[in-house]
Amino acid sequence: MTPKHLFLLPVLALFAAPALAAQTTAELITVISPAKNEQAWLSIPWETDLTAARRKAVAQNKPVFLWEMDGHPLGCT
Repeated sequence: MTPKHLFLLPVLALFAAPALAAQTTAELITVISPAKNEQAWLSIPWETDLTAARRKAVAQNKPVFLWEMDGHPLGCT
């Protein structure tokens, strides 16, 4: 570390977040976790192979819903 970095350590310590109690952490997890009705899409048997999805749709006489996006899969565009 350079001397400049050593100087910043005490300054950063002043702004450090206080430790969370176990109960507070559990409450936060409950608040930020998605509800069951917000995860309904996870119960859909998604297909990653378009050809397999088309065959399955024809066999069941159902349409194909194509969820497609352009760009980098991690949104790094």
